[in-house]
Amino acid sequence: MSKGGPLPPPADAADSGPGAGPEFVQLLTPEGELVPHPEYSVDFDDNGYRRLYQDLVVVRRLDAEATALQRQGELGIWASLLGQEAAQIGSGRALRARDMVFPTYREHGVLYCRGIDPVAPLRLFRGVDFGGWDPAEHRFQLYTIVIGAQTLHATGYAMGVLKDGKVGDDATGEAVIAYFGDGASAQGDVNEAFVWASVFNAPVVFFCQNNQYAISEPAERQTRVPLYRRAAGFGFPGLRVDGNDVLAVYAVTRKALDDARHGQGPSLIEAYTYRMGAHTTSDDPTRYRYASEVEAWQARDPIKRLRAFLDRQQIADADWFDQVDADATAVARDLRERVLALPDPQPVSLFENVYPHGSAELDAERQQFLEYQALFAGGAEGGGHE
Repeated sequence: MSKGGPLPPPADAADSGPGAGPEFVQLLTPEGELVPHPEYSVDFDDNGYRRLYQDLVVVRRLDAEATALQRQGELGIWASLLGQEAAQIGSGRALRARDMVFPTYREHGVLYCRGIDPVAPLRLFRGVDFGGWDPAEHRFQLYTIVIGAQTLHATGYAMGVLKDGKVGDDATGEAVIAYFGDGASAQGDVNEAFVWASVFNAPVVFFCQNNQYAISEPAERQTRVPLYRRAAGFGFPGLRVDGNDVLAVYAVTRKALDDARHGQGPSLIEAYTYRMGAHTTSDDPTRYRYASEVEAWQARDPIKRLRAFLDRQQIADADWFDQVDADATAVARDLRERVLALPDPQPVSLFENVYPHGSAELDAERQQFLEYQALFAGGAEGGGHE
């Protein structure tokens, strides 16, 4: 493993080849200054900007609590979103009610935007259930652990949307968004999804969160061209957005989804961001990257950036920021209490929710399991064997 990936140069650097700096859509500088863009803009009122800031703070606080729970042995594993909050909140708030989301296992911020109880994914990582929620109710599919598989699911779903005639109309049109990481872009499933989506003009937005590392491999070891340029080879548009700029992410994603909804087919968004923490809590990022790189990205922190903007525009004061922090802490405390109170499942429950109408074979296996389990109960009651 090599230690350290390339740092991004200034946002206006030319994107002319391998190792060159990123040129991306940006509406808010790291210092919190609004910058105009010829194609993209946002029209939030003051309350809208404040709500975005609240979202960013809350999901980061929930994520930190989940990490702490794992370190204390209460979760088996956790995939942190630290540093990627703007990419998730910006795109999550750009969704319209009818749009369908296909996540990986890290889209906790998008899940929050869809109104799903934040305890739900922790139930999965605690091992008390399969992380089930109703995808139809929330328009948010279940977490996908298999890398890149969700892009094929999303493409198939989007093809169904097209065949059902649910494109081209603001009132009934639907779009689909599939999340994946820079590492997943090398998977065959993702490239096959690109082919199918392109050929069938499916209304799907492929949203790549390029957090610079596929576990321990930096982006320079994954591709010789910027990821968003791959879209051209499949026949649909791609662009790169500053993934730490929640306003730019919102604007870019909203337009891409609207284009898909109106029958203009698929597109690829590369959100250029950074994973501030470990890939998962079983990973040690100090083995493959330098602390100086992390510090450089901290200057681009999405929350600090939006707070600087709110300060500059006098949209919020110190008391309001303090209240946001207090509210986020209360939400995190509630999350902890409810996770610790989750009951352990009965072992026999693993036979539930397998077939919608039951199965004779499954019934027989359940009975065998119950008889096997009863042997342990009988041994405990009888005092064991000599």
